[in-house]
Amino acid sequence: MKKPATDDELVFLPLGGSGEIGMNLNAYGYGPPDARQWIIVDIGVTFGREDSTPGVDLILPDPTFLEGERDNIIAIVLTHAHEDHIGALGWLWPRLKAPVYATPFTAALVREKLRERGLLEKVPLTEIPLKGRLNLGPFEIDFVTLTHSIPEPNGLAIRTPLGLVWHTGDWKIDPDPLIGETTDEAKLREMADEGILAMVCDSTNVFVEGTTGSESDVRRKLTEVIGKCTGRVAVTAFASNVARVETALFAARAAGRTPCLVGRSMHRIYHAAKGIGLLQDAPEVIDEEEAGTLPDANVLFLCTGSQGEPRAALSRIAKGDHRNVSLRGGDTVIFSSRVIPGNETAIHALYEDFLSRGVELITADDHFIHVSGHPARDELKQMYQWARPRIAIPVHGETRHIREHVKLAQALQIPETIAPKNGDLIRLAPGPVALIDEVPSGRLYVDGSVLVEPDDDAIRDRKRLGADGAVNIALAVNAKNAVVAGPNVSVRGLTMTDDEDMELALEELERSAEAAYAKLSHADRSDDDAIEGAVMRAVRKSAEKLWRKRPLVDVSVLRL
Repeated sequence: MKKPATDDELVFLPLGGSGEIGMNLNAYGYGPPDARQWIIVDIGVTFGREDSTPGVDLILPDPTFLEGERDNIIAIVLTHAHEDHIGALGWLWPRLKAPVYATPFTAALVREKLRERGLLEKVPLTEIPLKGRLNLGPFEIDFVTLTHSIPEPNGLAIRTPLGLVWHTGDWKIDPDPLIGETTDEAKLREMADEGILAMVCDSTNVFVEGTTGSESDVRRKLTEVIGKCTGRVAVTAFASNVARVETALFAARAAGRTPCLVGRSMHRIYHAAKGIGLLQDAPEVIDEEEAGTLPDANVLFLCTGSQGEPRAALSRIAKGDHRNVSLRGGDTVIFSSRVIPGNETAIHALYEDFLSRGVELITADDHFIHVSGHPARDELKQMYQWARPRIAIPVHGETRHIREHVKLAQALQIPETIAPKNGDLIRLAPGPVALIDEVPSGRLYVDGSVLVEPDDDAIRDRKRLGADGAVNIALAVNAKNAVVAGPNVSVRGLTMTDDEDMELALEELERSAEAAYAKLSHADRSDDDAIEGAVMRAVRKSAEKLWRKRPLVDVSVLRL
């Protein structure tokens, strides 16, 4: 590796995942400030919520800064296949247009995403073997084996002329992960002896004491729990956790049940895993129609939807409108998953739907049937003991996680620490770690099939509609500017105590519209914009008095 020039710098730039959990996008730059070369590590999504982003399924990191550096981006390197690390690739790649590198399982899922976006033949995607190496301009990257809750989790040892950065990605320490190798401790110790300049590390479980536990322990307990169930059994888990999927399949066989996959992502992950040689010893699955012909005690459904997603398989089963799968009294649903913060309301509603049908529920609060894929405090301490970095940079966490992680690193005597937020341009070398600039960062919303800014009019109106409702006024005006029909008023999302009160409210809005029109000058009555503005203001003022809300008001003027 060549020696650094006098003006070369190594910088780190988080654009997603620092100050939030999910939507990970990190970049490393090397070279003089006016001519840096860049690599991007991960390019993920987070998910919309009906209460705050109605109609938005996916939220992406804003790549505006990197788009401006597109000619200097050498590669996009993916650590593993979770949505919050790869889900934005199909949407953002056309803005970045850099080669993509991933290990086989991740590459298999990425291909499906690119196919959905019509990009499969356009994106240069290179498979890297496990424990492989990349040479990308001033960056030499080793893929380092870790354990997590998905196959092929990799940390990245990123060597540059100014030092080695250890980018952990998502990880935990699992002595028996069931699928894949254990953490490559020897490699970590070797890197530490070489000297790790900075460790950019997962913060998700920094508040959790002890260790997270092993998938092998979950397998024993889940097999025991399923073996005691009667009636039909449905197990829900994160589809990407292939070891957990395998556990459910093995547990079904041990209990004399035939497994059936329910939900698109469960099928997608299952086939991706089979395609790279995993799940070879697991029992074969059957389709939903065939499962319907089996006795209740001989079937196990493995379902998506553990977070209460309204369109997922489990929610449709809970509401009784799934076309092939139904559950009733005497059946059991097992949640082999955790409640992701923010999903509590949806999950509890799911619980209520099942309980109202007489279905038994078993969760991780009842038995040891789930473990996290992220490191608790003792695992973080062990990683710092292995890596011995000069600089600790916590990522993948809300602000409170990152700050607590900084405190932990300082307590472990790490010489330098910094708490990044999205958009912080951080110099790692030469000299002490320092925040040297702030670049544009933010979010983009996937609204149907298009990308929009968070302040897009449609998003703003949708929020207003959800909170305050809408009023529509229509009136017809003849050539002499006289109102010949209307104003007719209708409302959506607004209510009154009874129908009579609602009729009185509509009459009040009509009178407000008529009065506003009557006050217009002759010239303004010839101007549709002037009519719409005056009527809208008057009707909104009346609506505020009636409902103490500020509804959207839409005025339609028809010229006859």
